[in-house]
Amino acid sequence: MGFTVASYGEALWDLLPTGAVLGGAPLNFAYRVNSLGNRGVIISRLGEDELGRKALEKITALGMEKTFIQWDGKHPTGSVEIRFDDAKNPDYTIIEDVAYDYIEVLGGLVDFMRASDCLCFGTLAQRNETSRKTLWRLLDAFSGSITLLDMNLRRNCYSKETITFSLDRANVLKLNEEELMELAEVSGSQGRSLPGITESLVKKANLKYCVVTLGPQGAFAASRDGEMIYSPAFEVDMVDPCGAGDGFSAGFIHTLLNRESLTEACRFGNALGALVAEQQGATQPITHEEIVDFMVKGKSGAVDKRLEGFLA
Repeated sequence: MGFTVASYGEALWDLLPTGAVLGGAPLNFAYRVNSLGNRGVIISRLGEDELGRKALEKITALGMEKTFIQWDGKHPTGSVEIRFDDAKNPDYTIIEDVAYDYIEVLGGLVDFMRASDCLCFGTLAQRNETSRKTLWRLLDAFSGSITLLDMNLRRNCYSKETITFSLDRANVLKLNEEELMELAEVSGSQGRSLPGITESLVKKANLKYCVVTLGPQGAFAASRDGEMIYSPAFEVDMVDPCGAGDGFSAGFIHTLLNRESLTEACRFGNALGALVAEQQGATQPITHEEIVDFMVKGKSGAVDKRLEGFLA
């Protein structure tokens, strides 16, 4: 089954205006990687409560492995309250001191790291010392080709030290434009253009790739070899943006693991992210064949004028 991809961090319930939906970037990412024919495995922790039991039922129904789902009798299952503005941009209120803050090194995790091709992690699951130190152990044991930092900066849930450590341990970085501007301060590249900041990050953090998602305007990516490309998004009627970025990440990494080009990785990521945004919820089924067909038949969306010179 394809590649083995470990996804570390939060499995939680998104408390949307329309009801509760199981999510969390690491879980959404693992599901999408799995749906592309790989072994996508979530490493997380659930509370021994009703939300935890329902989460396990949903994870099972999605056909995902449960090997590295841990149980916590002291802390509740994670949740986040999500509200949207008129443009459907989400605003998050993340509940603190929950089960995924206490992930431990248990049950063959270290050996699993040695057998994995990719390890994806973010900053949210590093807000607590227990989960943070577990991640350090797993990164030390990991021997695969890609360490993906999906930045996901959430209000009051990260520090400059967390960002610096994460950049030091990743070789692929995915973030949005707002997060890029925050990192511009860390890299000392304030005032530069988007391509300039991205290029600076690649060099200063010694990354193989950095990709900046731009929502309905696509993605911009730079490589260690000096390649810089812009891939416009596909035109869609957006229904629900939750999970679209995680879909992009899964498509992007799947393509890189298959040793395809940076341009193709961005196009495939854009296509999967667009198809996720057309549906309600982050884990509706989307097949590889549907993505490929959409890439052929789908229409290109708006072009970011700042990046026209980098069109792929």
